[in-house]
Amino acid sequence: MVVVFMGSPEFAVPSLEAVLEAGHTVACVLTQPDRARARGRRLVPTPVKEFAESRGLRVLTPETLKDDRVLAALREAAPDVIVVVAYGLLLPPEVLRIPKHGCINVHASLLPRYRGAAPIERAIMAGERVTGVTTMYMAEGWDTGDIILQEEVPIDEDVTAGELRKELAERGARLLAKTLALIESGEAPRIRQDETAATRAPRVRPEEFEIDWSRPARAIHNLVRAGNPKPGAFTRIDGVLLKIFRGRPIHEAIDTADPCGPPGTVCRTTPEGLLVKAGEGSYLVLEVQAEGGRRMSAADYLRGHPAKPGTVVGN
Repeated sequence: MVVVFMGSPEFAVPSLEAVLEAGHTVACVLTQPDRARARGRRLVPTPVKEFAESRGLRVLTPETLKDDRVLAALREAAPDVIVVVAYGLLLPPEVLRIPKHGCINVHASLLPRYRGAAPIERAIMAGERVTGVTTMYMAEGWDTGDIILQEEVPIDEDVTAGELRKELAERGARLLAKTLALIESGEAPRIRQDETAATRAPRVRPEEFEIDWSRPARAIHNLVRAGNPKPGAFTRIDGVLLKIFRGRPIHEAIDTADPCGPPGTVCRTTPEGLLVKAGEGSYLVLEVQAEGGRRMSAADYLRGHPAKPGTVVGN
């Protein structure tokens, strides 16, 4: 089949590779424009653009899909399907109508659960134990189209958003290959989503990752996992920002000899890191990043920044 591929982040690269490996013709690839990032504000291409150019594919980087020139280029490509994986732009009706077999999306949740831009982070933050990937026919609106295939993926209690994203990207790519084969043979199912079961997964904001130490240790652990590798869950020690990337909830009772007061109090330091009182249980901080510094083990951090038991972290 002739495919137009739309995607931007690293998550979408395995899907583009799967389309090529399945023998489909990729007429062109659409991705987000190069953006200024990090130090020096130099323009950086998306991972999809880098991969597509390494394979000699035609790449377009429009700011909008409503441009007449973009629509003309898509019509000229005459795709059988348009595949969309974490592209970042809503497809207007004019684009949805172009391909012969419709527009196909790979989404990192078991739809209709977690529709939106941050299904992985939101699922981890909520303490979900199962997620998955879905391929679907796209419709107007975010993640509302008919389901084609789904695959469940367990969420380990210690997996981070970055680790889960990598696994879902690989699973989604394989599911996409199966989906395209079914479409080509005319055997792809259409399963209407149950609107009564729909939940939202809006884009996460950095301020959502400030740790509320009055919450249970398990909820804090979920927040830390969801923020790894970015933007990072954070707290403050003596007014200085400290990001936390790994830790472990401790549920057993804290020794009464520890000077633990209200939630957010440092109970003690250990060879592994920093034990902080939570609303329920306590949280052992294992990996951190001080403001302006690099990521390191909490044990290494404490060598240069001793934290006395009884110190209160957070606001």
